[in-house]
Amino acid sequence: METGARRAVSHSELTHEIIKAALAVHSELGPGLLESAYEACLAYELRKAGLDVKAQVPLPLVYQGVKMDLGYRIDLLVADEIVVEIKSIEAVRQCIKHNCCRICD
Repeated sequence: METGARRAVSHSELTHEIIKAALAVHSELGPGLLESAYEACLAYELRKAGLDVKAQVPLPLVYQGVKMDLGYRIDLLVADEIVVEIKSIEAVRQCIKHNCCRICD
């Protein structure tokens, strides 16, 4: 579904828009749904904001020059720059919090 005009934004603006859209989706839907529901709604919000969004983008693994067909997919690719991986869990465990902090550093 295409909504809104595409626009160029800085990396900082882009991450701000993604976080804002994710918070809007979570506020509207709440917890407990499948990742696919959050993915579709987040893609909609980002497109509505005028961003280019691709969903379920194939991600090949090349090992020693051989392309392995493992079925890896990027949940959302925003503006051909930011990879968004959707996660839906019942509760955030301490190890997940630790991993998120390491990724953000």
